[in-house]
Amino acid sequence: MEAHQGVGAVILAAGESRRFGSPKQVAEVDGRTLLEHVIATARAAGLDPIVAVVPTWLARPAGGESLRWIANPQPELGMSHSLRLGLEALSDAEAAVILLGDQPRVAAATIAQLLAARGDRPIVAAEADGVLAPPVLIERSHFGLATVLTGDQGLRDVLRGSPELVTSVPVGEHAVDIDTPDDLNRA
Repeated sequence: MEAHQGVGAVILAAGESRRFGSPKQVAEVDGRTLLEHVIATARAAGLDPIVAVVPTWLARPAGGESLRWIANPQPELGMSHSLRLGLEALSDAEAAVILLGDQPRVAAATIAQLLAARGDRPIVAAEADGVLAPPVLIERSHFGLATVLTGDQGLRDVLRGSPELVTSVPVGEHAVDIDTPDDLNRA
């Protein structure tokens, strides 16, 4: 796919993997880690730069030199903290696509749909069965929304509570989060 001038990616992958029982950042599907799949999708969608927010112990993957690798020293503060770190690292982007590091099956075509729907509203979110969920595109003008978020909520409350800010894009079904070993086996 073509590069999308000024649209970067923030991949949230610093979670503590409590439900998974071990670090899911290193769990593999089809010979690649979950995070490597999401990075590849961001690249295929033409997002640049790509920021991965990860735990401090996670080593950068081979071929990941072009990534902005942001170590989150406080993953216990939740997704909201990782989101702030990621958006801060995109000082040169006009918009960001927020991706979850545990969704290896998000399609580049889904990201393309979000990019195509950019318009008057500052947020574009994937929608399936009436639920808005990642991937989510947010324009720089609204990066500040992340400063008021707390805990593990990410942009969920903004998507639900401020529909006037959101353009929804029907995607059929949402990519599955890998939260448990059973989820990984199904993937």
